[in-house]
Amino acid sequence: NPQKPNQSREEKKRKTKSARRRKMALPLDLESLTEALSGNLGMGVDENALISKLGKSHKDHRKLFRKASKSFFVEDEERAFEKCHDHFVRHLKLEFSRFNNAVVMWAMHPWERDARLVKKALKKGEEAYNLIVEVSCTRSAEDLLGARKAYHSLFDQSMEEDIASHVHGPHRKLLVGLVSAYRYEGNKVKDDSAKSEAKFLAEAVASSGDEVVEKDEVVRILTTRSKLHLQHVYNHFNDIKGSDLLGGVSHSSLLNEALICLLKPAVYFSKILDASLNKDADKTTKKWLTRVLVTRADHSDEIKDIKEEYNNLYGETLAQRIQDKIKGNYRDFLLTLLSKSD
Repeated sequence: NPQKPNQSREEKKRKTKSARRRKMALPLDLESLTEALSGNLGMGVDENALISKLGKSHKDHRKLFRKASKSFFVEDEERAFEKCHDHFVRHLKLEFSRFNNAVVMWAMHPWERDARLVKKALKKGEEAYNLIVEVSCTRSAEDLLGARKAYHSLFDQSMEEDIASHVHGPHRKLLVGLVSAYRYEGNKVKDDSAKSEAKFLAEAVASSGDEVVEKDEVVRILTTRSKLHLQHVYNHFNDIKGSDLLGGVSHSSLLNEALICLLKPAVYFSKILDASLNKDADKTTKKWLTRVLVTRADHSDEIKDIKEEYNNLYGETLAQRIQDKIKGNYRDFLLTLLSKSD
């Protein structure tokens, strides 16, 4: 029968149209798709949602999504299509990279991580020197020495000489001293020395002369004394002055950060984490989240202290905050690192 081929073609057309109508009958949830892409200023992307919603979507659904997402796409009326905003492309590359960057950092030897952080700080300049303070003041003597060894291997020069050649002004002596330290980690403290140094610090803070960070004796105390000794200095200072040494003793933010990193690292890291999870955080600040969790997760006591301090300061658990603010594989990876101390 010559009509059968035509009937077969018509039947295929009807089935194709019917299948298309069925696909179009399943609406694309534009709000949840935007959410999956971190369109609400969160971090990370919901990979599973993108696969199930965007991957299985009909092309007409994606066209509706592009037309509805004015912050992601702009209509080219002359050429009749919707094109991506450049900032949307950059946004997606950044959000997809968060998980990858965290995994790469986690796979590195801890010494290499710290060495690369110091190198990055030197390349970025003065606004990133707090990274050098963080590495040098929150690591054990052996770990800091290891980071310096890794620096030799990676960059064919010492960490100390690289800092000395890049940093100028009063902060050079402080930063070189901090990274060069190999602090005593025993339990013995000469309380008379601690009290004397606390008195000197109180007088230095009160004086109207040179900036505190420029005083050699201040740098000596901060760069050579054990952390336990500095705790005693801190207590004596507060008794002498009647005010908290950590309340800001200097116009130098690096000196103030060195003090809090040496004396109360859990407070320092809790504040860093909270800033990174703030909805108004800028691109640089958001990166702090990966840095802190990846570089601290192997030290169960340290991460446990950070979690407790965060809860005390902000009235919610760090895990819940990450659960609420982060998406996808990036969120799951961070929560896995956080749970290592449980």
